[in-house]
Order: sequence, then C-alpha cells, then structure tokens
Amino acid sequence: MIKKKELLPILVAQGTIYPEGRVQSVLIKGIKADQDILQLPTEKLQNNSEVVLAVIGSNMAGNNHLDSGDYVTLRWRDVNGTFDAIDIQIAGIFKTNTPSVDNGIVWISLDNLQDMLKTPGEATLLVKSKEDDKPVNIEGWNFKGHDFLLADMDNIIKSKNAGGAIFWFILLLLAMLAIFDTQVLSIFRRQKEIGTYIALGMTKKQVVGLFTVEGAFHSILAVLVGAVYGIPLFIWQSKVGITLPVEGEDYGLAMAETLFPAYSLGLIAGTILIVVITTIIVSYLPSRKISKMKPTEALRGKLQ
Repeated sequence: MIKKKELLPILVAQGTIYPEGRVQSVLIKGIKADQDILQLPTEKLQNNSEVVLAVIGSNMAGNNHLDSGDYVTLRWRDVNGTFDAIDIQIAGIFKTNTPSVDNGIVWISLDNLQDMLKTPGEATLLVKSKEDDKPVNIEGWNFKGHDFLLADMDNIIKSKNAGGAIFWFILLLLAMLAIFDTQVLSIFRRQKEIGTYIALGMTKKQVVGLFTVEGAFHSILAVLVGAVYGIPLFIWQSKVGITLPVEGEDYGLAMAETLFPAYSLGLIAGTILIVVITTIIVSYLPSRKISKMKPTEALRGKLQ
C-alpha cells in the first residue's frame, strides 16, 4: 500500500533547534519527499547533496525568525540514547490553516530521519489517503478515523452552535416584544374601527381572528421585504466570504482566513416558519383585549 501511495509512513521524534541562540523544542517529522497524500511541499526535500533540507510552516517560521535558505542547528537523540546535532537548511516555508502540521514541527526527509535515529524501515504513523477512510486491518496499527481525529473540532463547533442558539433566541424575544407593542398600539388606535366591526355584526372572535391574520400577513410581508436585500447579500457573501481579522492558527484552531457561509434550504425554510408562527402567536395575545370591549364604548373610542 505504501508503494501504491495509498499509505504514507511518517516518523516522529523529539528534537531541539537553536534559532538565534535560543532553545526551541520541536517535533521532527520524517516524510517521503515524493508523497502526494498530504498537501505539503515535500518535493523541496529532494536533495542529492549532504545537506539535510527541511520545510516548516509560516507560523513556525515567524515565531523563530526563520526564512528560506537559513541554516539552523537541530539536535536529537537516537534510539540508543545518544545525542547528536547537525545544521539543517530551510528549503521552503508553507502556509496552512492546520496548526498540527505547523506549530513546533520540522519536516525532513523520511530517509534522513531514519538514518539520524538509527531506525531503518520504521515509522510512527501511517496516514491513509483521504479518498478512502475505511479502516485497514494491519497488525500493530491502531486505525483512527476522522470521527476520532476531529473530535476536538466537532466539540468546539457544537459549543459554538449552542452559544449561537442562545443569541438567536434573545433576538427572537426582542422581535416578539416589538410585534407585541405594535399590536397593542394598533388596537388602541383603532378602537372605533373595532367597535364598528362589532356593531355591524362581527363576533368578537372574528375580530380577534382578523387582527391575528393581519399580523400573520405582516410577517409574510416582512419575509418578502427581507428577501429583497437578504438574497443578494447572501449570494455575495457565499462568493466573497467573510475574512476574519485574526488567523485561526494563532489560537491553535484549524480555520481558514476567509469563511464562506452556507445556507441550506432547510435552514431558510425553518427560520421563516418559526418567525411566521411566532408572529401569529404574538399577534393573537394582545388581540384578546378585544373580547373585553363593548361596542358602544368602542365606538366612542374608549377601552375598558
């Protein structure tokens, strides 16, 4: 499977680099230079000279003031417990939104790291191609799928969804309060009209239903008006995205610089349905005041 490039062996070891005389603990990861499973510029590790080449992430390079072509001392300990050190050359710097391949990691050729650790033919990790996430039965390999590896990110998303739901509920309560106040004011200002309806033979239940339906149509009108500016705005956002002022890797999160929102049909339809139903309920509550009105008093413009 490794020869077919269906599996990628990675050897991991602890080490130390000394940029500008400082001490920085790192993870040394050996990877095949000709691999194409991970989106890393490992082709820059191909070298015929005796210099050991390395590639690092942009965040790692920024924190340690390293640039392409720089040399830095790397120290490690092999399987026999012997310390050794060499000067490695930074062959390339890549930019990624995945901190787990950037922060505190130095990527070198797998063959070089195996020679340095005196562990020929060994690897710490076996990475499977993303085209097939099915477990592979290999003795000694504890397969971990996306559900396990992305559990932390899934938990963060769930917690953010809970916080967003609370914020959305608060906004919905404010909208309900505004609708309630509007309906109360409408009933107060239209007392004579209500009295006329009752005097002409409409029952109080019919008048309550009339005001409730009126509030429901106001919600539908609000949906149509909101769609006039909302649909172009959503289409524009889905193409341009939302650029954040900070980078996710600064906080240890795998997050792109620009987020592209996705609005499903179920989300839009569900939101519209909730708003319409809520408006109908809130419109009905103040309309119950009509049931206490007397036609004569209503015609005079007075409420009991």
